[in-house]
Amino acid sequence: MNPTSSCHRVLIVEDDEPTRQRLVEIVNGRAELTLAGAHGAVTAAAAALRAQPPDVALIDLQLPDGSGMELIRQIASEGLATEAMVISVFGDEARVIAAIEAGATGYLLKDASADDIAHSIVELLQGGSPISPSIARHILKRLRVETPPAPVNTDTHITAREVEVLNLVAKGFSYGEISDLLHMSVHTTTTHVKHIYRKLSVRSRGEAVFEAVQRGLIRLDTKG
Repeated sequence: MNPTSSCHRVLIVEDDEPTRQRLVEIVNGRAELTLAGAHGAVTAAAAALRAQPPDVALIDLQLPDGSGMELIRQIASEGLATEAMVISVFGDEARVIAAIEAGATGYLLKDASADDIAHSIVELLQGGSPISPSIARHILKRLRVETPPAPVNTDTHITAREVEVLNLVAKGFSYGEISDLLHMSVHTTTTHVKHIYRKLSVRSRGEAVFEAVQRGLIRLDTKG
């Protein structure tokens, strides 16, 4: 997927009509995005995915004829060139982890601002895995309680610069913001993230943060 191409097709799967219309307006408000369709049920969305896979699918989890998780699994099992991003009112640990394990590469809460949602779609197209900061913080806190911290000096060979990047990723910063804060190009930041994914044997931003916390590479700042 090339983030610099003219338009990226976005499929919206949301049964609540006002929310669906809000998402439609967000997609239509970005020049680099185009609406591939908006559906309120699993059956219609599954057919749309098979007919012409979009670049991104924004998927609600609770739908009248099933779970949005079915669509995420469909994308993974059929090898579709579609990035799946959950957009839900639920941000509990079980649902987030289940969605990531099913193949979701992003997870946002519905109360996110229009700008945050639009930015997250673009970030997803650029290879990122956007997740609402409040969700990341909640899960990291749970991991801190349930998982004894591993020694900081592990055999993962994560460099000092990669640890800096990991800390900013855990705080929810975008790749562009990380680049500005660390005074390097977005390309360099993306390269660091790819190296981190490979060294930690993960496939997404959320998984990278979880694994880094479990290994003691980064610590959650509980202040504030």
